[in-house]
Amino acid sequence: MLERLERIEQRYQEIDRQMSQPEIASDLKRLQALAQERAGLEEVVAKYREYKDTSKSLAETREMLDDGLDGEMAELVKQEVASLESQQERLLQELKIALLPKDPNDEKDIIVEIRAGAGGEEAGLFAADLFRMYSRYAQAKGWSIDVISVNESGIGGIKEIIFEVKGRGAYSRLKYESGVHRVQRVPVTESSGRLHTSTATVAVLPKAEEVDIEVNPDDLKVDIFHSGGAGGQNVNKVATAVRMTHLPTGMVVVCQDERSQLQNKLRALSVLRSRLLDIERRKQEEKITSARRLQVGTGDRAEKIRTYNFPQDRVSDHRINLTVRNLPRILEGELDELIDTLATSYQARQLEEQLA
Repeated sequence: MLERLERIEQRYQEIDRQMSQPEIASDLKRLQALAQERAGLEEVVAKYREYKDTSKSLAETREMLDDGLDGEMAELVKQEVASLESQQERLLQELKIALLPKDPNDEKDIIVEIRAGAGGEEAGLFAADLFRMYSRYAQAKGWSIDVISVNESGIGGIKEIIFEVKGRGAYSRLKYESGVHRVQRVPVTESSGRLHTSTATVAVLPKAEEVDIEVNPDDLKVDIFHSGGAGGQNVNKVATAVRMTHLPTGMVVVCQDERSQLQNKLRALSVLRSRLLDIERRKQEEKITSARRLQVGTGDRAEKIRTYNFPQDRVSDHRINLTVRNLPRILEGELDELIDTLATSYQARQLEEQLA
């Protein structure tokens, strides 16, 4: 591993030398490519240099113990050695994680699909709670949210909502949210006050670009219809809503929130492309991890990944056996504790896979 880190540092230094050359500085495309590569190595190189400095200080401090120090000074040096050893071990672990293969989708924008599951009207209300939770998390991160399609229920719930989250690292943070979310609470619609269990499914898809997935126009069936509305002036007098069917897979996407037919077509195609990319990604994961599947971040929708229990004021993530309190805070979008723990657990499993 240290040999690999040494090569990375040498490459980093070589990039610095190249970027200082006049012929490179005048070639904007080449300069941008080098700057992007340098940015990708910078964190690892900084941590490796810190590790080397710590290792050097540790060696020098250990040598002091051989100089016949008196009791009090020797004890101070031993404490310093212990501190440096702990720091060296921490940096080594961080370097192992930094060298893990990066998910190529981590920096992409995402398309999120939330659907009410079992539980009737209460499931729709829970789906609306989840949408609000992710909206507030995105807002706190400085990301933007753009609703693509929404099918609301009559009492403020959501049967289905599809929305785009735009922001650097959106997929790297929210990819762990794919799966079945379960809520346990007394519904506002329940007069007897009985505890009710409902579910909603969440799918987080990296937004696919045209270069990622090519869709053959001959494979598409596009139907145009009038958007639904509340009546009166809100009814769309022009047929702009789009139902797009991908014939080879039978996949259907409906988009009716944009004002023009073209915009709805483009939105529907964007969702379709992302779903097809997700199918391909899952096929590749199945091949790579057929012997031992990683349980965190697989997006297996048949698996209940998390429970939101209102009477006990807790949120439990079943993949990592983590329970946190203050459920209202979580629903207000304070998800970093959950996501950070999930990411750490996933990295630990990746390390185990590499060592196996």
